[in-house]
Amino acid sequence: MVEVSASILNVKGENTIQTLYNLETAKIDYFHIDVMDGQFVKNNTVDKMLEYCEYLNSISNLPLDVHLMVKDVSSYINSFLVFDPNIITFHLEAAESKEQVLKWIKTIKENNIRVGLSVKPDTKIEEVKEFLPLVHLILVMTVEPGKGGQKLIPKTIEKIRALKKYVEDNQIEVDIEADGGIDAENAEEVKQAGANILVSGSAIINSDNYNEIVQKLKKIN
Repeated sequence: MVEVSASILNVKGENTIQTLYNLETAKIDYFHIDVMDGQFVKNNTVDKMLEYCEYLNSISNLPLDVHLMVKDVSSYINSFLVFDPNIITFHLEAAESKEQVLKWIKTIKENNIRVGLSVKPDTKIEEVKEFLPLVHLILVMTVEPGKGGQKLIPKTIEKIRALKKYVEDNQIEVDIEADGGIDAENAEEVKQAGANILVSGSAIINSDNYNEIVQKLKKIN
């Protein structure tokens, strides 16, 4: 089954509560929380995402899908634990060593939260293979992380396809999430490549009918 994780990065402050409610009633599966520190990526969304998580904890029971695009992963894991997210995903590229990756995985698991590991478009799948049995999800960035509204990079589709083949060949149970530039036009190709969770922000938020676009993203032709 394909699930949709709605990025709330571009939700406007004055309509926040109503927009979050409309997303939930459109039957999204997760709220995708894009946490940027202004160091690992250019933009800084920390305060905004903390505020939105507080809203969501008080008005919604939908799971939070926290995506840390940060350098100091340990600190931000601690900052978002309080919201009891379903999953916390960090970037492989933020780690200085294999030991650091293992430490972050352990910390998240010890708090009974699912672990996600993310890779940028230019990071090779080979670099994550050893960690696949230890995590619940691999997040393949289909754009360069750091801002919303970008176009999907075509070569990342092949990365998803290669990852899917590897996990099937090795009988590894792991979700494959794709994030960046995903809309109703390219979603089918991303799903056919092997992604079972689609992150979509602008395509939903900028549409006139949230329910219609969410159902299009979920539907497998």
